[in-house]
Amino acid sequence: MAETQIEWTDATWNPVAGCTIMSSGCTNCYAMAMAKRLEAMRVEKYAGLTRTSGKRTIWTGIVREDENALQIPHSWKKPRKIFVNSMSDLFHDAVSDEFILKVWQVMRDTPRHNYQILTKRPERMASVVSQVIGDILPNVWLGTSIEDAAVADRVDHLRQVPAAIRFISFEPLIGSVGDIDLSNIHWAIVGGESGSSARPIQEEWIDEIYGQCLDYGTAFFFKQWGTWGKDNKRRSKKANGREYRGTTWDQMPIHSAEA
Repeated sequence: MAETQIEWTDATWNPVAGCTIMSSGCTNCYAMAMAKRLEAMRVEKYAGLTRTSGKRTIWTGIVREDENALQIPHSWKKPRKIFVNSMSDLFHDAVSDEFILKVWQVMRDTPRHNYQILTKRPERMASVVSQVIGDILPNVWLGTSIEDAAVADRVDHLRQVPAAIRFISFEPLIGSVGDIDLSNIHWAIVGGESGSSARPIQEEWIDEIYGQCLDYGTAFFFKQWGTWGKDNKRRSKKANGREYRGTTWDQMPIHSAEA
């Protein structure tokens, strides 16, 4: 995969495929449906990664490291923001330290790109980056997903990760995150869930994140209302638009030199 419609990045790069469900934010993960579609298109990399459970498509737990994909960023000559592993999680337990090191080497060798790595496993991210990788690349942004207060402690693990940019994706935002410490977090992405099974987003949940971004000086990016608008009515993602408080919020992080 390359070009993408994700608003906060330019391209996706998937050296790993496959995952497992971690928390309630994974319930309607678009990657599961996409993996099923790619398998139907006979893309070998995605064969056997999902199964049907009732009317739902879910991960089987198979995770594949794709050596051939490692060269893709080298072929992109124009600088891009690259979302790493939109179809998986680089810090899944099934991904070896050795392969993560290979991914890091590609990012080290292509400083023209900015890489955005998002995980639901920030404990392992902190461990691997600190103990196995050991250095901070200025073009690598490291983040975690937080969908509600039940997993808000992921931010504490993220804060332990040596990184030039740390960010949180509050998407799909399916509940209040409560008071969350955004110290040393440089960027927050907020978005509702899309699709026929989307769970509604509440404007007050966005308000509390926005207010805390102001308090901590964290850049605020509002990605989407999703399938539910601020009036709690179901519409298409396009019809709902991206405006929050009458404005489109596309703030991006400022590079930090801190570890």
